[in-house]
Amino acid sequence: MFKATGRSSWGLGPGRVDGIAEIERRAAERGLPPLRWPEPWPGNSLRCMRAAVYGGKPFAREAFRVHFVDGRTLDDPASVALAAERAGLDPDAVLDATQEPAIKDGLRANTERALALGAFAVPTVVVDGDVIWGDDRLEEAVR
Repeated sequence: MFKATGRSSWGLGPGRVDGIAEIERRAAERGLPPLRWPEPWPGNSLRCMRAAVYGGKPFAREAFRVHFVDGRTLDDPASVALAAERAGLDPDAVLDATQEPAIKDGLRANTERALALGAFAVPTVVVDGDVIWGDDRLEEAVR
């Protein structure tokens, strides 16, 4: 998505420290566990995104926990395998799937669809045609 939009993560810019503090504040307000930021963050999550195409929401949920609760980088195959195991999936099957052409094509198709709907960063949700971006706006998306 960054490549297609010519953008990069806010986590690489001058607002990083304030942005992290704001996210930690919102996470605490929502009763989430304390965040442990992996090093490096942001990192390359391509393998993990492919794994999410294969493993769906259960995998994605566990990958976020591995990343932000355990503080593990998602470019490490061991972290992807751990998320798969916690999601009740076969870790080897998940890692193997990340190399399958159909999974790679699926991720490309998902990204192209998101871009066509107006997404330009994450998290973005589309509700009744309205593009809502940012974890600070998730309550608005629910309403």
